[in-house]
Amino acid sequence: MTTATLRRKKNTHHREEPWKPDRCDRVAMVLQGGGALGAYQAGVYQAMHEAGMEPDWVSGVSIGGINAALIAGNPPERRLERLREFWETISERKIWAFTPDGDIFRKARNATSSLTTMLAGQPGFFSPRTQNPWMALTGSEHATSFYDSDPLRETLVELVDFELLNHGPVHFAVGAVNVLSGNFIYFDNQNEDIEPEHIMASGALPPALPMVKIGTDFFWDGGIVSNTPLRHLLDKEEALNTLVFQVDLFSARGELPRDMQDVLARHKDIMYSSRTRANTDAYRRLRHWKRVALEALKRVPDADLDDAQRRVRDELSSLPDITILQMIYQQKAYEGHAKDYDFSGTSMREHWTSGYEDTKRVLKQRHWLEMPPPGTGIVIHDVHREYD
Repeated sequence: MTTATLRRKKNTHHREEPWKPDRCDRVAMVLQGGGALGAYQAGVYQAMHEAGMEPDWVSGVSIGGINAALIAGNPPERRLERLREFWETISERKIWAFTPDGDIFRKARNATSSLTTMLAGQPGFFSPRTQNPWMALTGSEHATSFYDSDPLRETLVELVDFELLNHGPVHFAVGAVNVLSGNFIYFDNQNEDIEPEHIMASGALPPALPMVKIGTDFFWDGGIVSNTPLRHLLDKEEALNTLVFQVDLFSARGELPRDMQDVLARHKDIMYSSRTRANTDAYRRLRHWKRVALEALKRVPDADLDDAQRRVRDELSSLPDITILQMIYQQKAYEGHAKDYDFSGTSMREHWTSGYEDTKRVLKQRHWLEMPPPGTGIVIHDVHREYD
């Protein structure tokens, strides 16, 4: 039996615990923002759930934060049901009774769906303001956003158990931006009690959605600064070997634009694509210098080190190893720049299925699930690059 063999543990209540690879202390899901594309992440979770893998850590930005809350805020046996209920609720509006086969018809239907979202909002998510912000008085409630996000609050209260989210076994965090300072912040259930407003703040993309007040501060969507919370996980510097499902919704790689629709779509992909490579390159460089420092400290006799130096040496001796499974939604040929606000049921199901199938392909590569050899640092597997 190889080290990639998944193992089951049983607790004292005879309930099966989630599978983990050998030497893996933690399974994490890191979920990027991307509006309607977020159904892809639900498909990723479904494949993990069916394989017996449940996350110990979930963090997200924008729609990724909502998906993360639905996972962390429900027991494992209800997570998939709640994800389905959320996505079916916000995509329940019928666009066309029938869509003929062919890209031209799908483009037209997607455009109709996106236009309908702009005009009417989405059920259980956001609704249009009764007054256009351009016509509202400065400083009034309607002056700073086109839509009202109160329907999302009602949906979160209905579908998320906030007591479980805050005091359950799953580490949860969402990213948002302070409107006044411009600083990026993570709301983390290890540091504070999470309320619906924290999740709404993470997805409050201006100028569509209103800034959200938390305490005395106001917050917008974290994606306008950083659209992936991977760095929050890496910065924790916890001595836990971790298997990370990094689930992105915008691809940094793409095709050369050939018309204005392509230009707008490519611009959005680049703007919101994950900074995974930059983050992991920085982490690798830092890890290298930490190992250099550890080797230097090991050469010094223990009696010549003070307490602080011994503490640093001991901390450097227990650095974690991390495997990142990178999955990125692959845009369909008939999807344009409005793909992130095409909330039609047909597109939602396509996105969900794509995430499900991509994750099944990843899980078949059992050697990818292995922890790197001790001291390696970080290893990344990208299903789309592997199959290019």
